[in-house]
Amino acid sequence: MKIEAQDVHVYYGQEHTLKGVSLSVKKNTVTALIGPSGCGKSTFLRCMNRMNDLIDNCKVSGNILIDGVDINSPSVNINELRKAVGMVFQKPNPFPKTIFENVAYGLRVNGVSNKEYINDKVEWSLKQAALWDEVKDKLKKSALALSGGQQQRLCIARALAVEPSILLMDEPASALDPISTSKIEELIYNLKASYTIMIVTHNMQQASRTSDKTAFFYMGELVEYDDTRTLFTNPKKERTQNYITGRFG
Repeated sequence: MKIEAQDVHVYYGQEHTLKGVSLSVKKNTVTALIGPSGCGKSTFLRCMNRMNDLIDNCKVSGNILIDGVDINSPSVNINELRKAVGMVFQKPNPFPKTIFENVAYGLRVNGVSNKEYINDKVEWSLKQAALWDEVKDKLKKSALALSGGQQQRLCIARALAVEPSILLMDEPASALDPISTSKIEELIYNLKASYTIMIVTHNMQQASRTSDKTAFFYMGELVEYDDTRTLFTNPKKERTQNYITGRFG
């Protein structure tokens, strides 16, 4: 699915957190959002599936179009939107259930009861998340017994089970060790064949390794948005250059 953000502003009470952000994301690409803490990148990410609706005093203006449909329109069904736009958070957050039930959860919530379909979809999702071979003999064990990296891939499998078109990832590897991080990065690269992915990361190397395009945010503004290689090797804005070379941030 293609994403088009047009002049998006976000206010938390009186605080103007996001200031007129416009960018276009092509289908089946990975877009990295980078910038210092508090610059608005996670706020922007949460606009994509209206997670900001859950925050008191949050006001969003501008247009966000997904395949031409304005997701902030009153006619949009939020549950359907969040099925189409999956989310993976910074800290792995498996439910205190079995591995199988974690992945099946979204299907059951959406009214799926066919056992064979659920079994197939759980296996498919775990394979998509590159976790099946590690857990296929432990599906009835608690998800909480998995390592941090496995838990994060389980959360990705859980998001994929309801067949989203877009996957949002808010620093999905920041709590993980280097080997688990590498697996998540490889997974992101492989998943873009089937999904449009947007990832928030503080890790500049991760952005350069995994993404096709990179957006640099600073103090609520989108400073620069370009092909990742271009942005990291030949940025157009001095603020971008200063950030990626470590002069501030």
